[in-house]
Amino acid sequence: MAVPVTIRPGRDEDADGFIALIGACWGEYPSIVFDVDAELPEVCALATYYAAKGGQLWTAEADGTVAGMIATVPHGEGAWEICRLYVLAPWRGVGLAHRLLDQAEAHARAAGATRLVLWSDTRFDRAHQFYEKRFYVRAGPIRVLNDLSNSLEFGYAKPVNGVAVLDAAAAASAERAFADLLVTCVNHGAGLSFQAPLAPEVARSYWRARARAVTTGGRAFLAGWAEGKLAGCVMLDFDTPADQRHRAEVKKLLVHPAARRRGLARVLLQRAEQEAARTGRTLLTLDAHAGSAADTLYRNEGWTEAGCIPDATQAADGTFSDTLIFYKRIVPTSAPQT
Repeated sequence: MAVPVTIRPGRDEDADGFIALIGACWGEYPSIVFDVDAELPEVCALATYYAAKGGQLWTAEADGTVAGMIATVPHGEGAWEICRLYVLAPWRGVGLAHRLLDQAEAHARAAGATRLVLWSDTRFDRAHQFYEKRFYVRAGPIRVLNDLSNSLEFGYAKPVNGVAVLDAAAAASAERAFADLLVTCVNHGAGLSFQAPLAPEVARSYWRARARAVTTGGRAFLAGWAEGKLAGCVMLDFDTPADQRHRAEVKKLLVHPAARRRGLARVLLQRAEQEAARTGRTLLTLDAHAGSAADTLYRNEGWTEAGCIPDATQAADGTFSDTLIFYKRIVPTSAPQT
């Protein structure tokens, strides 16, 4: 849009603009009923409404028109909820939604948020893609609102910093973020069974196939966030032969180049060990290129080298690398699975 957009604190006087904005966005979905008096009376004084909850509201204004809005409120135990992110159609695709979400997330983090959560109607596919691009993953069961629109909502969440074990829905919703991370790491020289340059569609297909195994318990996905961005991940492969149910394999420990040397790889590895112990596994295995940063990390974390396979992998430029095999014994924290 040629018209500049200003983001400012929202006011109760913006009510007419908010009503027009929400009505226009909901009107794109014929099955949604928009009835302010019956279901959204707080919109008539929304700044007061959020202030009473300890939160904050913002308005995106363009030439006197309310072009967008967002709010955030404390949600308990270090969590803050992102609320009412709406942008009029003419202002989509120009970064306004990102600016609004940046504003709300920065406010929540400054207020001490350790986790960010939100809800999105299951019909809002475009919104889901946006939140997943911003490193939110599906969280918890679907919420039933019992409203005039018979609304169902997906929960989304992300830690500001930290590691989380993902269920099947969360792993599937993180496909884009995992694929982008894999492409970046491979194209920066990481030895991950791929050759650079790695095509994004190949990376997405790889993660999609493996995320399905989370549903059956064959794999565990762990993701790590740094400053609100999904910056690392690791997998546990539990699909071992019948005589090796005590073992799991650690795979695809990745950290974005911009987030390295901050301890995230170590935390991901430690959490993977804890998750394996929780499932009753007593032996973990993995491999790494000889002389790599991963080689050093595993040794520092108490892993034992079991052997070396010379010239096991070949880079796109034709050079070969040795692969080291490591193992580590761990103490289970629950009964072994059968």
